[in-house]
Amino acid sequence: MRVARGLLGTAGVVMVLVGAYHLYDISTRGASRVVSIAVWTAGGVLLHDVVIAPLVVLVGALLVPRLPSWSRAPVTAGLVVLLSVTLLAIPVIGRFGARPDVPSLLDRPYGLLWLGFALLVTVTVAVASLLRRRTTTRHGGS
Repeated sequence: MRVARGLLGTAGVVMVLVGAYHLYDISTRGASRVVSIAVWTAGGVLLHDVVIAPLVVLVGALLVPRLPSWSRAPVTAGLVVLLSVTLLAIPVIGRFGARPDVPSLLDRPYGLLWLGFALLVTVTVAVASLLRRRTTTRHGGS
């Protein structure tokens, strides 16, 4: 466990250093780019704190208690993953930023790809729930 934590910590430090290097490289091309990055970063934090976190709490308070105990954890995890990816994918699915002079920009069926991802998450949640049900039923749980 200590080795895994050490590796994760090292990977995190390396990512921060790479990000800092790229931020420095961008800042040498103009301060407006750094401001743009800061605005997007702050927007991501606000999106999480104002939209994602309250929705997760609301769903957790309203939906999860009504589910069987063996399905609560998989459903909660699936909703967090699906909601987060969906919010991040909205600009791509909506093709915001697509330009007619660059036809290869945002040229995939992103809505269909998101549906495939949503189906994958749903199937994974269902399988995990059924496996948990089988395990808890076998061990005398509810």
